[in-house]
Amino acid sequence: MARHGGRILADQLALQGVRRVFSVPGESFLAALDGFIDAGIENVVCRHEGGAAMMAEAHGKLTGTPGVLFVTRGPGASNAAAGLHVARQDSTPVVAFVGQIARGHRDREAFQEVDFRAFFGPLVKWAAEVDDTARLPEYISHAFHVAQSARPGPVVLALPEDVLSAVAEAADIPAPAPLAPAPSEAQLAAVTGALARAERPLVVVGGPHWSRSAAANLAGFAETFDLPVAATFRRQDYMDNRHGHYVGDLGVGMNPKLGARLKAADVVLALGTRLGDTATNGYALIDPGDPGKRIVHVHPDPDELGRVYRPDPGIALSAPAMLAALAAHPGHPGPWDGWTHEARAEYEAWSTPQETPGAVKLEQVVAWLSGHLPDDAILTNGAGNYAAFLHRYFRFKGFRSQVAPTSGSMGYGFPAAIAAKLEHPDRPVICLAGDGCFQMTLNEMSTAVQHGANVVVIVANNGRYGTIRMHQEKTYPGRVSGTDLVNPDYAMLARAYGAHGETVTDQAAFAPALERALEAGRPAVIELMLDPEALSTGLTLSQTRALGAGGAT
Repeated sequence: MARHGGRILADQLALQGVRRVFSVPGESFLAALDGFIDAGIENVVCRHEGGAAMMAEAHGKLTGTPGVLFVTRGPGASNAAAGLHVARQDSTPVVAFVGQIARGHRDREAFQEVDFRAFFGPLVKWAAEVDDTARLPEYISHAFHVAQSARPGPVVLALPEDVLSAVAEAADIPAPAPLAPAPSEAQLAAVTGALARAERPLVVVGGPHWSRSAAANLAGFAETFDLPVAATFRRQDYMDNRHGHYVGDLGVGMNPKLGARLKAADVVLALGTRLGDTATNGYALIDPGDPGKRIVHVHPDPDELGRVYRPDPGIALSAPAMLAALAAHPGHPGPWDGWTHEARAEYEAWSTPQETPGAVKLEQVVAWLSGHLPDDAILTNGAGNYAAFLHRYFRFKGFRSQVAPTSGSMGYGFPAAIAAKLEHPDRPVICLAGDGCFQMTLNEMSTAVQHGANVVVIVANNGRYGTIRMHQEKTYPGRVSGTDLVNPDYAMLARAYGAHGETVTDQAAFAPALERALEAGRPAVIELMLDPEALSTGLTLSQTRALGAGGAT
């Protein structure tokens, strides 16, 4: 049957299992918008392409299947690049469709013309342009395969306007049918053999392909072998943080004692993680040239193995596939009982809140959330010093209760929360955001209101870009430049959007405000008025300045 290109495209998405796309509409893909109607695909209309791309990325992270994005040519595609960078660094499957100028206008610098292969090539796994309406199914099938293969990531398909509007006969192509991988006996023996010879082992988990069953297998494996397990940056929900074998996260602002254990470990079993600079404190904890330990590296992308560290061995396999076999292995604890118990005790001490100045204390807010929210609540955040309070003091209890950018992208938390609430409308979704972070994407509040994504945003307002100010005070103490902020009244702004809004100026007022926000039946914002001295989990602004002054002298 002859169909216009937009309908062919929409039908292919439906065959791939796509139920929802995120977009900012453009005239370059009107035919696709038309196709969504008959294909029954929900179109979440956003206010900025960066926010839309982050929603698509969060959807991919939550579901394990590609988040789908539609943006227009030129400025629209450029704006979306921020979210695609998150997808690349976070190993999240995303398929982005970009409207393009008509084929006959190429190479004239026509209105909003961009060479998308050159523009996106270094940023995504694959960037291509569809030149033939009848080949849309072929290109879309390949895009979904690439986005999900090996190390998942983003793919970009450019769609010339005349390709989408043209009519063609094209056979549909069904969704991929992957065969579940499994480790060989030799691969399994290599891992268990390395552990059998260890004295100070540490399991480090992260990366893509994880699932609820993989998290359960990780816990079972850790118990059988009595192993300490550390999560990499913003992958803390891969293991229930209450579990006695969970020992903390190797991320920005990590527990120094956990970092010391990574350095002292004689065997590191890296499951899924790239074991990058964030997990190793800028490669200081494990020197790529002289690691001083055995690294057993399990990663789905063979090209990642040996890229930074020499693995011994390197196993090209997903972490969940390896864990399924390890959890069934009749292993036994090694001679490191004290090592594991000490690491757990250090985590518990580190996650005990330290008091910060002011009438509203972020560490108490996070501790209250950790103790009172349901186990299946979803917490999202972007980037900033405020996030360190969440990493340090919140105990993530279930898989996919944490949705945050390992890329360190500001502005991510709020769009991610919207995507999470649309996917899981019955679960509480809380976004923790700094005042600088929230202002990058707060325009998506109207998206949340329009689509009924009743998230709660907790804004930590200390009047500055806190992370940059912290580094500024350490390096150039007392010389403030470019880090102070003028903020709106966030509660009033939320109400202007049609959301619920409250301001908290005293700690005792927080819990009742959150209860009202959760019961409001609409999106909500709670603004926390923090003391300007409250800069980080460990140091006040004055202490940080004094530390910098001491270093300067």
